[in-house]
Amino acid sequence: MGSVAEQMVEVLQQAGVERVYGVVGDSLNPVVDAIRRAEGISWVHVRNEEAGAFAAAAEAELTGRLAVCAGSCGPGNTHLIQGLYDAHRSGVPVLALASHIPSAQIGTGFFQETHPERVFTDCSAWCELLSNPAQLPRLLRVGIQHALGARGVSVLAFPGDIAALPAPAPTGRSTFLTEQAVAAPPWSQVQALAEALNAAATVAVFAGAGVRGAHEEVMKLAGVLQAPVGHSLRGKEWVQFDNPFDVGMSGLLGYGACHEALHEAELVLLLGTDFPYDSFLPQARTVQVDHDATRLGRRTALELAVHGDVAATLRAVLPLLEQKADRAFLDGMLTRHCRALETVVGAYTKGIEKHRPIHPEFVASVLDEVAADDAVFTVDTGMCNVWAARYLTPNGRRRVIGSFLHGSMANALPHAIGAQLAFPGRQVVSMSGDGGLGMLLGELLTVAKHRLPVKTVVFNNGALGMIKLEMLVSGYPEWEIDNGDVDYAAIARACGIPAKRVTDPAKVREVLVDALERPGPALVDVVTDPNALSIPPRITAAQVKGFALAAGRTVLSGGVGKMVDLARSNLRNVPRP
Repeated sequence: MGSVAEQMVEVLQQAGVERVYGVVGDSLNPVVDAIRRAEGISWVHVRNEEAGAFAAAAEAELTGRLAVCAGSCGPGNTHLIQGLYDAHRSGVPVLALASHIPSAQIGTGFFQETHPERVFTDCSAWCELLSNPAQLPRLLRVGIQHALGARGVSVLAFPGDIAALPAPAPTGRSTFLTEQAVAAPPWSQVQALAEALNAAATVAVFAGAGVRGAHEEVMKLAGVLQAPVGHSLRGKEWVQFDNPFDVGMSGLLGYGACHEALHEAELVLLLGTDFPYDSFLPQARTVQVDHDATRLGRRTALELAVHGDVAATLRAVLPLLEQKADRAFLDGMLTRHCRALETVVGAYTKGIEKHRPIHPEFVASVLDEVAADDAVFTVDTGMCNVWAARYLTPNGRRRVIGSFLHGSMANALPHAIGAQLAFPGRQVVSMSGDGGLGMLLGELLTVAKHRLPVKTVVFNNGALGMIKLEMLVSGYPEWEIDNGDVDYAAIARACGIPAKRVTDPAKVREVLVDALERPGPALVDVVTDPNALSIPPRITAAQVKGFALAAGRTVLSGGVGKMVDLARSNLRNVPRP
């Protein structure tokens, strides 16, 4: 019947797993060898287990299927933690195989001893220790089902010697969850929602990642209610495209009239969002719809909580709604949104095509234009989040992945690795900050080793840009944020990756096009202006002081790229007097 490790691999294959990300060694070797001898499943050698967990997270997010990473005992599996936190908070199904020291040595302070069944509990929905071969295959199946059902991380810890033992029972076959049930809202809540929306003179909609698959329903709702529609960063890709009601984004990276719409509407409708920045919400007059009942009301007090899938809820409530005739509130917000963008955009785009060091906004804008319509962008935490939020144009086919909830640095390149392996024929672009890339620089070797056609665009301002801004607006002198003048193109070429360094803005387009069109991996190192987010001259000291509550509307309100064009086009819907 083979070994316990072979049985593990067989169960993974039954769950549809095609690859396992990790670093081989020691207590993990029985599983690695079982994968070596199996067909239809491969081992993806990364340079750090943290990157393996990030890669698995990206694969799971893009495919919706189980993805797997692994780490050997002690440091090998504790390296996984950063990426597992990211996966778990993003709500994607990832299984981590965390091997342990020899079973007879547990509790003795043995070399590399940790207690993985304790270590991983905070970043997982399920974490258990396999201590007897007879627990398989059942225990592994339970862990897989938890990852798929809870949409989070499962961790199976096991001593390496146990994995090498003979399996005591046949593996058998089992099917796993492939599609979750849709949460239908109780009819009483649908009726209450209709009553609240009909009674409100003005309504503003704020959409999060939970509106995925509900674009049509949200647009119909906004049309009936004459409601402006704002979004969170994670909701942007699902609701902003083909949206004549768009008023931008709220939060620390926000822009436009979203904040005003939420605070001036008589009723705010939160759709599929667990937006964490409660200071940006009005904390009053709010109705929330979410498929996860545990999220209802945890960011703001609610007048009504509706438990249900967003699309299902809106389909149920739309026939009960009365068409609002007065669109003055909507038109006013669309006008203010456009004016807000036009007012600030000049400070960041005037002469941008000639500015040296290169404006990062210009790079992001050109990248948006030349990238494929179905490109997957992976985005480093920090200033790259700003450029992605303001310059990547959503269209319903593109994807934008980042560590948007855990907020880890260095996620973009390992996320890109997982995305590219999941979709080998799709264009994958890593928008990497020099700080993030430097943190997991070894993953360039992973890209080179596997000849992955990942395109890495480095926004190289030689500093921890977001930290610099945080210090600036908090009144601290900038200190220890300098990354140095590093030629990442030279490093990439030494790794075997074609790369170019760009200092002339006139060269940006041709270099990006060449990188995107060439087969195999490529890196573009763009030397960008570290002062690109210096405070515009019209911003007052009082506004800067209020950064904690208004960063999205003041210091970071400039440079919104294509969003200006979208706002202007939506103004065509405003009736002229």
